[in-house]
Amino acid sequence: MNSNDPNHSPLRDVAQSPEATARYLADVQRVLLDIGKNLETLAIETRVHLRETHVEGDRWYHARLRAMPVEKALGDVLKNLNNLTGGLEKSAYKRRAHDETVVNTAKGRKEKELERQRKKNPPTLQAAPNPQQQGAQSGNSGYGGPTSIYDLGRESA
Repeated sequence: MNSNDPNHSPLRDVAQSPEATARYLADVQRVLLDIGKNLETLAIETRVHLRETHVEGDRWYHARLRAMPVEKALGDVLKNLNNLTGGLEKSAYKRRAHDETVVNTAKGRKEKELERQRKKNPPTLQAAPNPQQQGAQSGNSGYGGPTSIYDLGRESA
């Protein structure tokens, strides 16, 4: 596709290659981790400021109680950011696994087709050798022994 095409999307090319997808997601993850560092610093500074903000008549824990919803909201943002960066890693892995699955599926189908062909047209089996001739060649192959309990004689004891 040429870049003058109005339907052309640069991410289309990225999406078609697992390596390009992994590189792009790693870049996004790097940016998000940098933002995460800034948000962690902001959360710490906000916590310190809000817990030091006392109003006349407060008990020692009132400032802490007022700060908790803000701290929780920033904590949730950081947790979501960590989940997002983990999801980016997982997405890159799943994208690569998808391509491997596609390749293996094609191979598996070829193997199944060959197996089906073998089942439809089994190779011709050679006739088994005559057991009497085989018995004469090998003295005791396990099949040429007595055929009845009366033929055992003293061999069983």
